[in-house]
Amino acid sequence: MRALAVARALRGLASAASNGRSEVMPTLARAMASSSVAAEEQQAGSSKAQYAAGLGGMLAGIFGASIVASSADEVGDGLHSPHYPWPHEGIFDSYDHGSIRRGHQVYQQVCAACHSLDYVHWRQLVGVAYTEEEAKVLAAETEVTDGPNDEGEMFTRPGRLSDKMPNPYANEQAARFANGGAYPPDLSLISGARHSGQNYLFALLTGYREPPAGISVREGLYYNPYFPGGAIAMPKMLVDGGTDYDDGTPASASQQAKDVTTFLTWTCYPFQDEMRVMGIKACVTLLAIIGFVSYSKRLRWAPLKSQRIVIDTVNWAAGAASSADGADDGRAAGLPAVLV
Repeated sequence: MRALAVARALRGLASAASNGRSEVMPTLARAMASSSVAAEEQQAGSSKAQYAAGLGGMLAGIFGASIVASSADEVGDGLHSPHYPWPHEGIFDSYDHGSIRRGHQVYQQVCAACHSLDYVHWRQLVGVAYTEEEAKVLAAETEVTDGPNDEGEMFTRPGRLSDKMPNPYANEQAARFANGGAYPPDLSLISGARHSGQNYLFALLTGYREPPAGISVREGLYYNPYFPGGAIAMPKMLVDGGTDYDDGTPASASQQAKDVTTFLTWTCYPFQDEMRVMGIKACVTLLAIIGFVSYSKRLRWAPLKSQRIVIDTVNWAAGAASSADGADDGRAAGLPAVLV
């Protein structure tokens, strides 16, 4: 652009020289002005290009970092579990007690060999999954270490409703030794201790698969994309027909996963139904109180808010005149107001 402007200036100078000396300086000034304008335009265009390039690089860096971060999170935290339509999830919904009963059977026949329920007692199952007699029979099938007795020795006795559900291992060291160094967590509060709770549990129990190409899992671990890191020490435990339901429900793997997830959700939130009923009652009572207060407020304030104040200017003028004549003992008359 600058070279073109200089060339135009030279041609102008040549024509000016042929036409006369008087046009040389104006032509040179115009040439320099056009050259400076072209330089400014070129500089502005270069600045815009640099700004666009910088913005594009920044966006590309942010987008690339987000992809890397999401991939790292997926590897480190596990694949995010999908959302499942649980029948007890709504505000006006309650637990499926048949599913809780089947879920306890899945726990007893499959999960209790490794996992404990330290915060669940047999008495909590009464009226929820079993009758009192059924719960007593289940508790009596277990042996509880108690004591000391009169001789100062510990002894074993049949379980009672007041006892906790038995722990499969005496301590953490025994649990790790029996499971190759992995410690099976207690399942009492597992539904609330994991992100997306019941959805995570169901996805984990049904998410076992062969590792994809390029991913190797060391011996003793099993690939599950929903577990943090993708490798879990627990093998796939739920298979079709792996549990004997006493109500005749077909024991598919997904049915067992659904029932045991419902049971573990109940162990974490055993008073969920009662709290919802209490909350509904509280909301209804609150609405009734709000209606009563609103009606009382309108009843109390309606006469005051609907009244009118009328200024009797005629009588005020007469009173003012009489006050001026001294007929009112020298007291000034104010504007009389009448409430209507």
